[in-house]
Amino acid sequence: MAPTAHRSTGSAVSPAGGSAPPAEPRPGLRERKKIKTRTAIRGATYRLIREQGYDATTVEQIAEAAEVSPSTVFRYFPAKEDIVLTDEYDACMEAELRARPSDEPLVESLRHVLSKGIELLFSDRSESAEDQRLRSRLIVEVPAVRSRLMESMSVTGRLLCQVAADRTGRDPGELEVRAYSMAVVGALMEVTLYWAEHGHQDDLADLAARVLGTLEHGLTPRKTPGRRSSPVTS
Repeated sequence: MAPTAHRSTGSAVSPAGGSAPPAEPRPGLRERKKIKTRTAIRGATYRLIREQGYDATTVEQIAEAAEVSPSTVFRYFPAKEDIVLTDEYDACMEAELRARPSDEPLVESLRHVLSKGIELLFSDRSESAEDQRLRSRLIVEVPAVRSRLMESMSVTGRLLCQVAADRTGRDPGELEVRAYSMAVVGALMEVTLYWAEHGHQDDLADLAARVLGTLEHGLTPRKTPGRRSSPVTS
């Protein structure tokens, strides 16, 4: 659920917010091969897109560059857009949220998890900061990618509904739970768009914190220096 990608890291935070529990066992050989293949496909895709653009890049070209068959590409990614967008951070996000203290305000838990997720995102050696910036630009510039992102965000929204419902003792299908969860998801999508539209000049974690603050406190009027409120007349 980090604003641009959600690759699983296998880390978790203790309920007290202290040291993380012992690391999970190293993935087996089969899983490591899958990770290697996914990484190779993504890397080839980013390379080709930089060289010739998104629309000119075909799945067949990606397969050849990654040294796999087109059917293998489709086995890992159902559509070309998914190579750019498919992420594995949702399960990690859910685990992180559930590990937070049960009496902690949900927005505080989200703030902590997103900050940690963004930090891990840019420390992930399989994708460089340049890859993250390219991903966000494609979301802005390519309608098919943005449309696919909205589909994937609905999955994240349903997951957040369940977490929010469990935290608050509500039903995940309640309107208020659904509205709050999708507001968070929509806000994070806007963070990604804003970040790309403004040339990636802002700190991504700061942008995420800003939108969570807006969701928490509401949209307040911007104060204009020297401007006074008009008196109320009957």
